[in-house]
Amino acid sequence: MNKKNFWLELKNKKQPILALAPMAGFTDSAFRQLCKKFGADVLYSEMASATALYYSDYATDKTRRQKMKNATLELLKFNSSKEKYYVVQLFGSNPEHFAVATRIVTQEIRPDGIDINFGCPVSKVIKQGAGSDLMKNLVQARAVIMAVLANTDLPVSIKIRARSGEIDALKFLKNISDLPLAALMIHGRTVNQGFAGEADYQLIKEARRYFSGVILANGGVNDLASAQKMIKTSQADGLGLARGILGRPWLFQEIKNNKENSLSVTEVLKLMLTQAQAQEKLKGAGAIIELRKHLVWYVKSLSGASRLREQLVKVKNLNDLKNIIKDYQTTL
Repeated sequence: MNKKNFWLELKNKKQPILALAPMAGFTDSAFRQLCKKFGADVLYSEMASATALYYSDYATDKTRRQKMKNATLELLKFNSSKEKYYVVQLFGSNPEHFAVATRIVTQEIRPDGIDINFGCPVSKVIKQGAGSDLMKNLVQARAVIMAVLANTDLPVSIKIRARSGEIDALKFLKNISDLPLAALMIHGRTVNQGFAGEADYQLIKEARRYFSGVILANGGVNDLASAQKMIKTSQADGLGLARGILGRPWLFQEIKNNKENSLSVTEVLKLMLTQAQAQEKLKGAGAIIELRKHLVWYVKSLSGASRLREQLVKVKNLNDLKNIIKDYQTTL
């Protein structure tokens, strides 16, 4: 019997479901927990390689095998009490790899759900036949989904693009319409658009013809107005927030409350420090170096942002950050 479908539980609340969409290098535990505090309903992991997990189980060298496995599982660790609901996203192209990876994640990570990436447009992912490249291969894509479904009792979801090559979202969904997927996140831009341009709201709306589960719209939501427009126009069950949430996790709260929440400069800086402290607590001293890409998003709209960014990309520890914040506050 399948584990309880939390997606259906959220849909029954009759409110837009808000998810922190998966972003490699960004959606780690510290950021997920912060977004949860601001009202995110669902939290996705960073993309994890199904192939890496597969070879960690089959590599002949035991030491190498354990090292590979530990690295990927470390990426996927989460706090079950502070990160509800948590979905692990896998990428790859080989159904057998997905089958093994799914079993490992289900047994050792025990998330609330598993997601398959069919939308990533990054070249190093596409070169593996994964992400948006896998979306173009209908036979292989279907085999991957079936492999995941057959190896877990967790609800399974997928993330796709509006179009990849000759395959648009509707053609893709028609090909898998009989499979019991729990949720679907559609990035409303094509692969060629990348992360720029207008999302196709109408296409997301039409996806309902081929998909009966939860549908989340994604792409181009950067503020309350764009969130309201996407929900209304696409008629999706909710939103997947990605780049628009970087440096402003309170956007979840704004959408939930249907009201803009203008934080003061002091509040923004305090929030940035809070995330850095959580990062250090979870990953140890020096982990703040990984956070540099987050820090620059927080100061994007502040006066003197250019100078701040130059300083933030060089931080090596928490004290460096505290000193930068202190110096900046003296200029306010």
